Amino acid sequence: MITVRGLAGALHRRPRLRLALLLAAPLLWLAVLYLGSLTVLFVSAFWTTDSFTSEVVRVWSTDNFHALLTTPVYREVALRSVGVALTVTALCAVIAFPVAFYTARVAAPRWRPLLVVAILTPLWASYLVKVYAWRLILSEGGLADWLLRPVGLDGPGYGLTATVLTLTYLWLPYMILPVHTALEQLPAGLLDASADLGARAGRTFRSVVLPMVLPAVAAGSVFTFSLSLGDYITVQIVGGKTQLIGNLVYSNIELNLPMAAALGTVPVTVIVLYLLGMRRTGALSSL
Repeated sequence: MITVRGLAGALHRRPRLRLALLLAAPLLWLAVLYLGSLTVLFVSAFWTTDSFTSEVVRVWSTDNFHALLTTPVYREVALRSVGVALTVTALCAVIAFPVAFYTARVAAPRWRPLLVVAILTPLWASYLVKVYAWRLILSEGGLADWLLRPVGLDGPGYGLTATVLTLTYLWLPYMILPVHTALEQLPAGLLDASADLGARAGRTFRSVVLPMVLPAVAAGSVFTFSLSLGDYITVQIVGGKTQLIGNLVYSNIELNLPMAAALGTVPVTVIVLYLLGMRRTGALSSL
């Protein structure tokens, strides 16, 4: 008969078995909830809808994917969604680097933890509160108009630009944190050696700093790209008449569930391809 002490000793001698048993329950839960839901999503994309009753007809068909590939509006919205996600990612990278460089290399060591907390503080606020705050900022007569009208300009209002600005603000901390960590771990001796060899600031950045920080930028881009691509609430609030892939999924859920499922496979596929591309940069190991 196996005793508790004997079982504990067996597990102690087999660390891999102990780890497998420890992770079995959460991995099974992940498989059921996440992978299971993706499987249901993909399967339901092959069903159709009765045009008269709007009931789902569980008959296998590729009509939804054919419409997805041949209908111009679907292609346009999909490309626009990917473009918005890439633009937000690029803006986050451009803004994050100087901020992270200051917090990691320039600020006094005693202030760095406080600056990191300040960067994380927006994440503690409600998503909707932040988006509606930007709606007020970008509204006619709002803060953006008040700041730009003295120089003869108007605020961007609601639309694609407003969507990009809001998403950039929302996901910027996810880019700053990995870049800050990479810059903090950058050996100061490398920068000193580059300066001793006669390299100027620009050459040091291109040849020393950028290659070592690029995996962290790629790691941050995984968050900014995927979160922007799948977002549909921000464009509903500040996007005006702009449509992204998330809006089409949301609008088709009640009217045409199989078509909504087919549309939902687009961001999933794009994100998987993006992750495969980022794997080559070492970004996934930096997460």
